[in-house]
Amino acid sequence: MALTKSNVPPIADIDVAAMNARYAKERERRLRKGGQADYVPPKGALPDVAKDPDVEIVPRPPITGRTDVVVLGCGFGGTLAGVQLARQGVSDFLMLDTAGDFGGVWYWNRYPGIQCDNDAYCYLPLLEETGFVPSKKFADGWEIQGYIRQIAEQFGFADKAVFQTQVTSLVWDEGAARWQVGTNRGDRIEARFVIMANGVLNMPKLPALEGIDAFKGKLFHTARWDYGYTGGEPGRPELDRLADKTVAIVGTGATAIQAVPILAQYARKLYVIQRTPATVDARPNPPTDRTWFESQPPGWQAARQANFQRGAMESFGPGDEDLVSDFWTEISRNIAAELAEEGWPEIGSEEYLARRAEMDHRVMERFRRRVDALVEDGTIGEALKPYYYFMCKRPLSSDTYYPAFNRSNVELVDVSETRGIQKLTENGFVANGTEYPCDCVIFASGFEVTSDLERRWGIDRIEGTEGRSLYDHWREGPLTLHGTMTHGFPNQFYIGYIQGGLNASVTEQFGRQGEHIAWIIGEALRRGAERVEPTRQAMEDYVAHFEATTIDQSDFLNSCPPSYFNNEGAKEHKWGLFRPWGAGWDDFLRFLRDWREAGDMEGLDLRISQEAQ
Repeated sequence: MALTKSNVPPIADIDVAAMNARYAKERERRLRKGGQADYVPPKGALPDVAKDPDVEIVPRPPITGRTDVVVLGCGFGGTLAGVQLARQGVSDFLMLDTAGDFGGVWYWNRYPGIQCDNDAYCYLPLLEETGFVPSKKFADGWEIQGYIRQIAEQFGFADKAVFQTQVTSLVWDEGAARWQVGTNRGDRIEARFVIMANGVLNMPKLPALEGIDAFKGKLFHTARWDYGYTGGEPGRPELDRLADKTVAIVGTGATAIQAVPILAQYARKLYVIQRTPATVDARPNPPTDRTWFESQPPGWQAARQANFQRGAMESFGPGDEDLVSDFWTEISRNIAAELAEEGWPEIGSEEYLARRAEMDHRVMERFRRRVDALVEDGTIGEALKPYYYFMCKRPLSSDTYYPAFNRSNVELVDVSETRGIQKLTENGFVANGTEYPCDCVIFASGFEVTSDLERRWGIDRIEGTEGRSLYDHWREGPLTLHGTMTHGFPNQFYIGYIQGGLNASVTEQFGRQGEHIAWIIGEALRRGAERVEPTRQAMEDYVAHFEATTIDQSDFLNSCPPSYFNNEGAKEHKWGLFRPWGAGWDDFLRFLRDWREAGDMEGLDLRISQEAQ
């Protein structure tokens, strides 16, 4: 099937130089001097984010004793690590999580309207292995949370999870060659290996606002939605208790564009507080055609994921289809369709990038024209238009977000000039010098994604050999071998956006990291190795190669408005999400596969126990 270009305006309709200048101006007017200091973890007037607002802590005796592996996290990262450990024959492991069940981000985020915002047939892993059929293209949050638990059950390790437990310390014991794992429940677990799968979207943040403890109304973060206050429940967002309430929601990112339409339906008055508008496309979301799903040949999901990777992160070539065919792959699809019309001429990378930059402008102009078509008030519509490059912020989709601003009870409060809310008062919030009384302030202000590790992980102590802190070791960014291990922290492994290949689907990326980690752990146990650690030289060589070959995204990120992608506008991006393996995802997988198949575990210092010798 030929690739079909979307209906984007011609480049002649856009003054590219003027638009680039507009983008730069819009960025500058939103930058704040504090960077990540302008955001803080919820505290004070807000509930403890380590506690589940809907589930009472179940008393239990402290856990003591030894295990082969402790996995931190029961979201997709930890669960996929569990799958791979099971495949390696590793059965002696525990999984620890602050939540009350499997799910990770899909456990904590239960706000009304929550769905995944990319193709569920790519995003939900192991569909062929489990037989699970997503209900629709953009599956509901409660469905995804249940599926993560289903994976754990089907692969036989659901009973290894210990919930409502916060890890407080990880300290390496050189004499025992084990990690001493401490928790807030008094646990003292001795683990041979530790897998850090504690998430990317795990630590909520909110603006560091003056007066946050003075506000006498209701405050909560969307990741700890209070249905007791709003009415309704997960999967049934009937927010009937807001009928007499004035509500303010802070933020217009991925969470807000799903929650705003439902809040608008139920609240007496809704203020939507926006610093930077989102890019919001249409959201066709039909039920899954089971006939289509069941007719797919073996290997179909891996093929779809690879196709999505080409469209979203790389480029389509001759003979390619676009199996996902939505806003994620639109730029690549459009360029490929035009090249096909030209008979696929050979072009260099410079010309391809020039075409991509041009198509970026055309696609973003299509998004802006969509606002004009859906928002009745031109002034409001102009404020809702995104003036930045595609992927400066996470692109989104909704059929109901823009129409919500046509309702008489919804008011957009644009705070780009003051770069955010100015403060909270006893009765409401102050923006642009005006106080807005309200009963409830809901923070849809996101998570600690690219900030310093201490802010994101919430673990007091992580100490390797000679008592060195991992936070200090990685103060200026990660230092790894394969993006999954580091020198000075034996038997410790990491899952996340850390110095490795970058995939368009986070679950595919985390799953392959889990595969590599589980193989090393399994092989170490089979060989009787009690201690596995990258040599300093191997780590330094890998980091040097990665830095020399990765695509430098700093110019792009420094052209974007502040967001978690660039750590709120920071010039240096030591934890930037867009730092991929230079030769691409497939090459990175080949590199890891060749390393494993060589069998000598090059670059690792393995110390065999006396019992195994």
